[in-house]
Amino acid sequence: MSVKSSCHIALYQPDIAGNTGTILRLGACIGAAIHIIEPAGFDLSDRNLKRAGMDYLEMAALTRHLDWQAFNEWRIAGQRRLILLTTKTDRNYTDFEFRHDDVLLFGRESAGVPESVHDSCDERLTIAMQQGARSLNLALSVAMVAGESVRQLRQS
Repeated sequence: MSVKSSCHIALYQPDIAGNTGTILRLGACIGAAIHIIEPAGFDLSDRNLKRAGMDYLEMAALTRHLDWQAFNEWRIAGQRRLILLTTKTDRNYTDFEFRHDDVLLFGRESAGVPESVHDSCDERLTIAMQQGARSLNLALSVAMVAGESVRQLRQS
């Protein structure tokens, strides 16, 4: 079964090559476009990125944005809604209605996103976790939320 690009996933200055490679592989498999907002915390030709992404990297729809401003200009020009995944909200991603023009934004593994990026977002969502848990692995978080987005969009 072939699928059209179902969503946009943006990674804000990712720190860990293995997570980014896994997300690129996910994007290739589910038809999601992946956007990396630079600078990344590793060389994008890093062997760990290639190991995690395996041979799927060539299939991935990857766009690199020089910085936050370049990414945000691209998003605004395309009239895309920006959905930030954050621990700083109570709104669960499973209670949200995704649209085809959404960009799912995930912050750095080490620091999330700065307040100025928070302020630029149209919506803020979280993944409900057990009391005392700080956060999930980035690649797992992306898979969960992108999976829900794809599920909803295929039903509509």
